[in-house]
Amino acid sequence: MATIRPLRADDLGALYHIALKTGDAGQDSTALYEDPKLVGHIYSAPYCVLSPETAFVVEDDEGVAAYIVGALDTRAFEALVEEKWWPQLRPFYADPMGAPPEGWTADQFRAFLIHHPHRTPDRIVADHPSHLHINLLPRLQGQDFGRRLMDRWLETMWAMGSRGVHLGVATANARAIRFYEAYGFSLIERDPRRETIWYGIKP
Repeated sequence: MATIRPLRADDLGALYHIALKTGDAGQDSTALYEDPKLVGHIYSAPYCVLSPETAFVVEDDEGVAAYIVGALDTRAFEALVEEKWWPQLRPFYADPMGAPPEGWTADQFRAFLIHHPHRTPDRIVADHPSHLHINLLPRLQGQDFGRRLMDRWLETMWAMGSRGVHLGVATANARAIRFYEAYGFSLIERDPRRETIWYGIKP
């Protein structure tokens, strides 16, 4: 029996694992990376460490197999990770800026984000100041846990006073796009340069 519960500190390893197993537009990215922690360093682990109150997981008999993480205030969270998260990682990952991007490995692309984190555009944050990331391992997909996780997380955000939530999804992640649109997220804009679609939802 799988259950949704608040995140615990000892879930950190599971968040790294899930991020890697869903890190290629929702598919397993294990074969793409030499360092299996790189995806989690960016998209899951900092929330576990710095914003655990806005994170939930699904745990079944095999362990934690899904998570939803995010932040109430995107700008405040960006400042927090710049102060407390990225400085701890940068000494371990070389900034690849000295080499042409067309020759970068997957590890180098992620290392670039550690040194030069993407900042969510002001036009997105203005009306949707909160944000989220959600990922489920295949064994939990198609069982309504995505919707239930989203319900739980958004209820928490609305109770905390959020005026709106945004998320970015890779244009190649068709399964996630279908889920967000079916759930009720509205298209904010498409960013072909970053191959990202921005969606938003309000209370």
